[in-house]
Amino acid sequence: MKISTKGRYSLRMLLDLAQHKDDGYVSLKDISNRQQISKKYLEQIVPLLSKSGLLRANRGYQGGYMLAKPADQYTVGEILRLTEGSLAPVACLEFEENTCPRIEECITLPVWKGLNEVIQNYLDGITLTDILDNFYGASGDDYCI
Repeated sequence: MKISTKGRYSLRMLLDLAQHKDDGYVSLKDISNRQQISKKYLEQIVPLLSKSGLLRANRGYQGGYMLAKPADQYTVGEILRLTEGSLAPVACLEFEENTCPRIEECITLPVWKGLNEVIQNYLDGITLTDILDNFYGASGDDYCI
């Protein structure tokens, strides 16, 4: 599994909005400048995040974006699944039902299932708030692998 630019930039954008939640609606230009991400790239990410209910938008003068819910209600897993699709380490685990014809005799399937569980639990256990707390030193938990 490799996280794409879209996934990484979406996470950075949402973290930026969490950091600036007291500023009201934040412009893409401000996020772009702080995160050193092209505004055009952010414009491509915004519709996906907005349609999924992660962002609130305000058009016009002093318009911009803000988180639709508190930062502690966003998990890294949720964000990455939205932007990346499946986070499964192998194709046969991408969907709820494993339709692989070798499922009954696959000797490695338990390895991939275990890895998938670790990945899902790890990413679903980290919120935007956790990342910010860790960055600013407010949390004693260490979620590094």
